[in-house]
Amino acid sequence: MPEVLGKTHYGLEDMDLIDIHEAFAAQVLCITKMLAIRPFARERLGREEAVSEVDPEKLNVHGSSVSIGHPFGATGARMVTTMANELRITGKRRALLGLCAAGGIGGAALLERLED
Repeated sequence: MPEVLGKTHYGLEDMDLIDIHEAFAAQVLCITKMLAIRPFARERLGREEAVSEVDPEKLNVHGSSVSIGHPFGATGARMVTTMANELRITGKRRALLGLCAAGGIGGAALLERLED
């Protein structure tokens, strides 16, 4: 997620929605905590400053993968579809997704709704 933000020159504050895959309940708590910690940013992300705190009002607005669906091998597709629909329905602009890819591999995507 920090890499996507860096490449697009957006910050977490520019996101209307943040959806982080949660195969286990503690996962999102760890991620959101680490994004706000400066030493983590320096040591693991090669950044001088922390990414930012995640606004809980923007986070996993439909619940997490634990609560709304974690279809093996298709969670990323479920997340992209859920957030694309949410952007369309609400008229919001951007969603940042923290995706999983089997066995602890992670990825990220930024969705942006184009003007109607």
